[in-house]
Amino acid sequence: MSKRSEENNNEGRITDMKENTAKIDINAWRKHPAFTNVDNSLILQKGSDQSCRDRLVRTPTIIAMAGLPARGKTYISRKLARYLHWIGIKTKVFNVGEYRRAVTSHAYKDFFDPDNAEAVAILNQCIQQALEDACHYLSEDGEVAIFDATNITRERRRFIHNYCTQTFSFRVFFVESICDSLEIIEANIKEVKLKSPDYKDVPQEEAVADFLSRIQQYEKRYEPIDDKEEKNFSFIKIFNCGERFLVHKIAGHIQSRVVYFLMNIHVTPRTIYLTRHGESELNVQQRIGGDSPLSPQGKAYGDALADYMDAENIPDLIVWTSQMQRTIQTASKIDAPKEQWKALNEINAGICEGLTYFEIGERYPDEFAARDQGKYYYRYPGGESYQDLVARLEPVIMELERAENVLVVCHQAVARCILAYFLNKDAEDLPYTKVPLHTVIKLTPMAYGCLMECIPLNIDAVNTHREKPKNCRPDRTLSEALNEFLEEPADTNKVRTKSEIVYRSGGTKIETVDADGNRVEDYAGGANSDPSFI
Repeated sequence: MSKRSEENNNEGRITDMKENTAKIDINAWRKHPAFTNVDNSLILQKGSDQSCRDRLVRTPTIIAMAGLPARGKTYISRKLARYLHWIGIKTKVFNVGEYRRAVTSHAYKDFFDPDNAEAVAILNQCIQQALEDACHYLSEDGEVAIFDATNITRERRRFIHNYCTQTFSFRVFFVESICDSLEIIEANIKEVKLKSPDYKDVPQEEAVADFLSRIQQYEKRYEPIDDKEEKNFSFIKIFNCGERFLVHKIAGHIQSRVVYFLMNIHVTPRTIYLTRHGESELNVQQRIGGDSPLSPQGKAYGDALADYMDAENIPDLIVWTSQMQRTIQTASKIDAPKEQWKALNEINAGICEGLTYFEIGERYPDEFAARDQGKYYYRYPGGESYQDLVARLEPVIMELERAENVLVVCHQAVARCILAYFLNKDAEDLPYTKVPLHTVIKLTPMAYGCLMECIPLNIDAVNTHREKPKNCRPDRTLSEALNEFLEEPADTNKVRTKSEIVYRSGGTKIETVDADGNRVEDYAGGANSDPSFI
């Protein structure tokens, strides 16, 4: 189904919800067959086999969030979805707040009063529709659906669990965020919640008071997940943004990966600096791979980078490099602790190491074309693919999530993979991300995305970026294959061009991209608004 068709279908469902809201029986969802229990055991529909399902490694999984408002559920949902997408697991978030806003714009505290029968009916319909859409997604080709809602009662969680396991034979994993730190809650409200569409044009003091009242409405009926009452459920409880965890009854590969990820993330404000090494001697010759030292221009960039990082005056900065000499040289003059990571080494080009694109096209035309046809999955003979590189970099990503202020000095393919994680890029786009030499990329993780700033340090360098050619057939000519690249090895005496700048710093105003890679000028608007509140 095309994206446009899917959007039209969603609009149709939302229209139906608006038309039928008044007719909803507020207890209708409680009567669903998923609540049926016989002798305290779950009933699987005909054709479903509980034991068979549990033996499957990649059984589709519903991840259901739980917890009071302002506990970071949507933050966790989006961050988790981005990670699963990056490692190749098809994932989508279904946020009940978005369904609710499509039906009604009224969202003040009285709307969330459990005694407000009309509002309860609307909320229950939104919950049911979002859950049905999530299950439909998994029934097609999805692997993980994240059901982002409060799910604060045992009755609601039992309904979700029974509906998903009995009707569809999916696995269900609950993620509950518990926070009793007033400091964290107040910071979350002020930094994130007040930017929600629910509080557009509402004075801050009034919005804060209303949201705190909303939380009180939820607290009246909040039942935390109980490992005795809900002992048959799989879940993780996260206390105060990672101070403590309780993990219960993990089942399968996906749940294990989710727990591994959630136990590594934190919400402490920090900045990640990312840069390629300075221009190397092999860069000047347009050769890929290898372990050559820096060119004179590359050494100049190392000096400029040290000056830039010193001027930034970053507290507790650490520097990570690969084990290749061009990254080690680039970082050598930076006054900060340094660590070398083998995982940060450039992609292994196998039999093509040290060759120019011209030479690869001449010697291995079939391989050259095959890589252009599917660059993310293509593996160099005797080398690696981008998919292999993502797997190799997963421990680096986990440490980046745990770390505070870090400068990563790495390589073009490695930087592309790291940026794809933070900017949520698709596999087909990842290998064509522009990462120019002699440019610092500043990443600031935000509530629901990542602020990206690109700062060129104005040291000339060659261009190493190659766009995907229009003709990817093996019988193409070299000129068709190489696009703007030279059709012969580069002349080292030719005048270099400046680094190709994707986003340029201009005075105090910096052009940025949001979590979806869209160019923006002010991140504080819609891209940073919170779609939760349900």
